[in-house]
Amino acid sequence: MPRPPIRPEPLTAAGFAPFGDLIAAEGPPDRLINQGLCGRWHDRARLDFGPGGRAGLSIFRAEPRRLPYRLEMVERHPEGSQAFLPMTDHPFLVLVAPDEAGRPGTPRAFRTAPGQGINLHRGTWHGVLTPLAEPGLFAVLDRIGDSPNLEEHWFEEPWTVED
Repeated sequence: MPRPPIRPEPLTAAGFAPFGDLIAAEGPPDRLINQGLCGRWHDRARLDFGPGGRAGLSIFRAEPRRLPYRLEMVERHPEGSQAFLPMTDHPFLVLVAPDEAGRPGTPRAFRTAPGQGINLHRGTWHGVLTPLAEPGLFAVLDRIGDSPNLEEHWFEEPWTVED
């Protein structure tokens, strides 16, 4: 019997909390700065670069994907968090899975709204960067270091993500 499809849900701070942080300027700012002309939404992501690592800022350009999407593999980074900040107003798909004794459990899918980014907590199973429109351009803040920081898991039977 085939697996049931995964349906994307809207990205909310509460729904995404087991996997990471929602990064967005939603609700009123925490404070006003710059003579009251700039709102600051303070400390929106729990960045974690582990021992022996440092923060690095990279630019990624990923090929856009379409739904239905075939989820064959997830990965995780045991040494640090990874934040994805879109450089356009296009939504993207966030695929994550809970850890179940060192292996990914049933995946979940979230669809971002314009202006939302995410920070994946250290060790969170997640799919590859999945933009839904061109140009698929992101600023990515993650761990730079010499120790291995990538673990992949290929599903024996792929999952399908459908609208």
